[in-house]
Amino acid sequence: MGNKKTCAVIWLLAAVSAVLLSIPWLLPHAGPVILVAFVPLLMADRIASNTGYRRFWWTHYCCFLFWNAVTTFWVCNANVGGGIFAVVANAFQMSVIWALFRLAKKHMRGVLPYVLLAAAWIAWERWYLAGAQISWPWLLLGNAFATNIHLIQWYSVTGTLGGSLWAWCANLAVFGTLLAVASGAWRHRSLPARAALISVLVLLFAGPSVCSAILYHRYDERSDRQLTVVVGQPDISIRQKFETLPQEEQNHRLLVQLEEGLREGPADLLVGPETVTDDVVLNDIPSSPTWQTFHAFLQAYPESDFLWGAVTNEHFHTPDPPGYNSFRWEDGWREPHNSAILLAADGRTEIFHKSKLVAATEFTPYPQIFVPFDNWLSGLLGMEPFFARYSGQDEISLLHLSDGTPFGCAVCFESVYGEYCSGYAARGAGFLAVINNDAWWGNTPGPWQHCSYSILRAIELRRDLVRCGNTGISCFINQRGDILSHTPWCQPATLRGTVNINYRQSFFTRHGDIVGRACVIVFLLLSVLLLISLFRAR
Repeated sequence: MGNKKTCAVIWLLAAVSAVLLSIPWLLPHAGPVILVAFVPLLMADRIASNTGYRRFWWTHYCCFLFWNAVTTFWVCNANVGGGIFAVVANAFQMSVIWALFRLAKKHMRGVLPYVLLAAAWIAWERWYLAGAQISWPWLLLGNAFATNIHLIQWYSVTGTLGGSLWAWCANLAVFGTLLAVASGAWRHRSLPARAALISVLVLLFAGPSVCSAILYHRYDERSDRQLTVVVGQPDISIRQKFETLPQEEQNHRLLVQLEEGLREGPADLLVGPETVTDDVVLNDIPSSPTWQTFHAFLQAYPESDFLWGAVTNEHFHTPDPPGYNSFRWEDGWREPHNSAILLAADGRTEIFHKSKLVAATEFTPYPQIFVPFDNWLSGLLGMEPFFARYSGQDEISLLHLSDGTPFGCAVCFESVYGEYCSGYAARGAGFLAVINNDAWWGNTPGPWQHCSYSILRAIELRRDLVRCGNTGISCFINQRGDILSHTPWCQPATLRGTVNINYRQSFFTRHGDIVGRACVIVFLLLSVLLLISLFRAR
């Protein structure tokens, strides 16, 4: 095969993988495509190794760059620089894993390099979910099945990384089979051996699906009791929210939607979206005009509690800043938070501060390094600091309705983190609420992808989930992941529904991300083996 033809074949196979990897995030119910999406790239890698093709880094990097760009381009609608960085950096990290795999193939025999590839990829996903300050877990392989709920009921045991493991096992099995056929090794195997291999392939693809279908049809919604919930979707654009629409009118639009739902009768909980207002000062919450408006509204509906989001500030009258995330304020300092506020008719107020913050747009990662630099640069240019510096809670806490019912509230990006959200259920949450403002993303795949990840949380935790978005998608999701009702995108809307309270814990809630932890251990062991091989080679 000539060099030009070899190069063309390699790039064509990588392009096919790029398209296949993107499809599950762009088309509903297309998750199973991820089970073969890496096969063309693995074939391209094999050809590159056999022919001495030396520029394969750029091939797999462009593959991953396309996948990231096509599926998450909408991040640029909120922050162009942040969006470009997310796409470029995430693709780079994927390529580093692939480069490690190619290094392992030179120094390790048999299937070990491929086991290292799968384990390293899932360990990286685990790191995103558990420890990374700059974390973008949007394209976890297990997320590909978010709209295929009949296939992934076993996520209540393994969590989303169980889907990532399934994806890698399937891809490597198909690639190994194709390699055996292409090399002629298949013809030399006995009939029982062929039958066994085919049976393994069938079991690998059909087994999880069949088990999931059985779990889905046999699962009974668990309900210790029920709540009536009304969700208000005000549909306020980003320009209206921050530039043209007075806060009083924004509050009015939300209350109009909630009143619409209350016409059918009383409700236990009213839910509004993330960042309804920015006028709440934690040192004196009742002084907030928005708090006063909502409190007055509840006097007509004393049986209801009201959950809504706000950018809150805490003021400190000290000569020195209380932390890296502090801004100058009058004679002291202020620390902002992205908060969920639960308000009762009697004025009782509970607050949860978002913990999983978005790097750059909500917090400055590695603040010991970058905050002083940001202060110096912004001061030099006479501008506001470039990076946001919200403060989050150190650990999860629950909110409580007036009747004592505990529940968890994930604020926007937090709903992407499965094991993090399991902390709500582990602490006794009877259901889960998600509030967000996806108006930033516009009419793109972003809001729909974000909504689908709430489906994964409902299955993992076996909790009913109520979701409220400023412009959508607001919905009710049951414990099997069925979307029972939802609002249209970018329209004022009201949803009224029933939420089942369930206090029993799923296996995933009790034991956490076993798949991710196991893959980290496998990756570390194989990395040590690779280092030993490299040392011996010298």
